[in-house]
Amino acid sequence: MNAYNHFKNGKMLAQYAESKSVPQPLMSVFITGIMLLLGGLGIILGTYVNLAIALLILFLLGTLIKMHAYWKVSDPMIRMGEHVNFYKNLALIGALLLLLSIPQPWESLF
Repeated sequence: MNAYNHFKNGKMLAQYAESKSVPQPLMSVFITGIMLLLGGLGIILGTYVNLAIALLILFLLGTLIKMHAYWKVSDPMIRMGEHVNFYKNLALIGALLLLLSIPQPWESLF
């Protein structure tokens, strides 16, 4: 769903990315959308799992550092929201790392 959102609302997300000083925001939104799409499909289909997990972790690390840098925010309410999103993404990275412990190849659901 997040990949779809990147493609459907790319211009709006690029404006947000630009407000966070992301270089080439429209291209960055497109590339991260591809990362999310390929990462999600890899996990759902059980193919190229390590690559899929790596793509998602790279996306989350970049988002963690660039988009949710709560330590740079002075407004307490915005800072709290960025803090929550920072640690949510950190937890997702932990969950993705746990997926690496599942023996491969994964059984296909299809």
